[in-house]
Amino acid sequence: MKRDFKKEARELVGKMTVEECASQLLYNSPAIERLGIPAYNYWNEGLHGTARSGTATVFPQAIGLAAMFDAELLEKIADVIATETRAKYNEARKHGDRGIYKGITLWSPNINLFRDQRWGRGQETYGEDPYLTSRLGVAFIKGLQGEGKYLKTAACAKHFAVHSGPEALRHSFDAKVSEKDLEETYLPAFKAAVCEAGVESVMGAYNRTNSEPCCASNYLLKKKLREEWGFDGHVVSDFGALNDIHANHHVTENAEETAALALKAGCNLNAGWVYPTLYKAYQDKKVSEEDIREAAVRVFTTRFRLGMFADDCEYDSLGLNDVDTDANRHLAYEAACRSAVMLKNDGILPLDRSGIKTIGIIGPTASSIEVLNGNYNGTASRYVTDLDGIRAAAGSGVRILYSEGCHLFKDKVQPLGENDDRISEALSVAEHSDAVILCLGLDSSIEGEEGDAGNAFAAGDKQSLYLMESQRRLFNALKESGKPIVLILNTGSAMDVSEEEKDCSAILQCWYSGECGGEALGDILFGKVSPSGKLPVTMSYEGDLPEFTDYSMKGRTYRYTDKKPLYPFGYGLSYNDTDCSGLELHAIGETGDVSAQLLIKNKGLGIQDEIVQIYISNREALISCGMNADDQPFYSLCAFEHVKLDAGEEKRLCITIPAAAFDTVTEKGERIRIKGRYKIFAGTQQPDVRSVELTGKKCLTAEYELV
Repeated sequence: MKRDFKKEARELVGKMTVEECASQLLYNSPAIERLGIPAYNYWNEGLHGTARSGTATVFPQAIGLAAMFDAELLEKIADVIATETRAKYNEARKHGDRGIYKGITLWSPNINLFRDQRWGRGQETYGEDPYLTSRLGVAFIKGLQGEGKYLKTAACAKHFAVHSGPEALRHSFDAKVSEKDLEETYLPAFKAAVCEAGVESVMGAYNRTNSEPCCASNYLLKKKLREEWGFDGHVVSDFGALNDIHANHHVTENAEETAALALKAGCNLNAGWVYPTLYKAYQDKKVSEEDIREAAVRVFTTRFRLGMFADDCEYDSLGLNDVDTDANRHLAYEAACRSAVMLKNDGILPLDRSGIKTIGIIGPTASSIEVLNGNYNGTASRYVTDLDGIRAAAGSGVRILYSEGCHLFKDKVQPLGENDDRISEALSVAEHSDAVILCLGLDSSIEGEEGDAGNAFAAGDKQSLYLMESQRRLFNALKESGKPIVLILNTGSAMDVSEEEKDCSAILQCWYSGECGGEALGDILFGKVSPSGKLPVTMSYEGDLPEFTDYSMKGRTYRYTDKKPLYPFGYGLSYNDTDCSGLELHAIGETGDVSAQLLIKNKGLGIQDEIVQIYISNREALISCGMNADDQPFYSLCAFEHVKLDAGEEKRLCITIPAAAFDTVTEKGERIRIKGRYKIFAGTQQPDVRSVELTGKKCLTAEYELV
């Protein structure tokens, strides 16, 4: 017989006093000993590994995981994160530790849209495309929550909604956004998280959206989340976000008024220090007993779904031996291999051991562990830095020379003597090398979240898309050596390396690559692994982005910009030549879904992981109906599939284009389906001009008549 967790929660909450109920709406909820309820802290992180809780497997940062374009692999990674989180929770309980970061309610994933490449927290997201973010968000949530009798962990979709910088303004900012942009871009991933993945929790954002504080928004929390989407979990505020409502947004006068406003709007759990006033708000008749009890039922339903009060939970046997295993580490290695994006290669890669006897490894990120971690990270028991990984892959027959080259500073302007005191050493290394591997980039002390109680870095947004001045001076000095340069970028975002690109033989975007990042890099450089990652975010030129605070999608992302990018969304090279042909489109019964069938062949000499991407354009259908197509996306990703091919292997793929891909969103935010001709593009990149320039390949094109 199926358990009725909400009924059990309601029965337990019914035994509490109103004051006890109110105490349970705090993220660090106290014990109620008379009812056998232990203390519990809801604040736990699992963005790309169990975070802030000691030893755990560290996977590549979320933006790197997005570059895999592989929902199935991401779900496996999330399952490992859930396993390790459960195991650590079980171990901590044995020792009476119920503190922060030791629980099984994970405040992940971040499914906000990476709409502006300056945003420091963009590294936490799955990129700039709402369809990609939706598919990966659903996969990650399913992996975290599992398919058992109880939830393995409770996932949390954040930050709801319209939240992507600027970090410095987030506590007072009002994101103005049209109904069309809401429906077309900002909300699809959250709707998928609720309606497809059954996410257990949703976190409200710091900002206001169209003048309503997100954590007390009737439109977002009531109309969209509860009424339209049927969300049945609990809503939690971002940490300190409720305090912003009176202190920074000035919507209410004080904490008590804020508590009443947020609770009535549907914020059930407070991460912060406002809901301690709830009982006073109840005494002052600003909230009812029913308001408080209903919120308590929601948070306790989650605890019952997690099996916290059960003696038959299938995950209670997990323990320390399930953490940091060899199998988990291998998965982190696979993810690091699959996430790397090769942006340029003049033929120097893979490196030829017979022709290259000495390699100079230069750069401030080469030996850095922080560039492996990214933010919201755990602590691995073993790290392989870029330097370590390249040295191991090179073997005993290749001499490795190393120089830091320059220092990695948070501040751009430093005395020249401090910034450039390694350049002469770097030049000597280059002079004695056959090739230079130049490791540049950022870390979470330079790009990340604005400082708060849970963020030690306090980095914030990037001020520029360029590399830091010290790194650019290093690059300019090294290019004069005449030695071929392979540029390795460890960043959490897109950078403008247009000047560096001119003088590089190859460029690899490796993100914040996880505990095995260096091992994966070494194996890619020497050809044991062929790169297969695709950019989940456009790499634009400095100056081509709209005003940061403008939340209109006009001119943003590959879907709406008419500016030529440095490197486009969906782009990535490999060592093997893959070829797509024979695109056919067929309706799938009466579902409205369409099957895109095509052949893909690996014409190379090695094994290749490849990503087939399907894009759709509705412009022809709209024009034929006499409708305005100017405000529509040029084209949109509507399907993708990972395929593994042996050398010379050919496969026929059948990829489903969902019926919703044919929707057009009106200015009023309504989804309609227009009859007429739609263009479908299929290939290993998107159909823009820049992709053709870089790859020499056009997408397959076909028309589909929607009747």
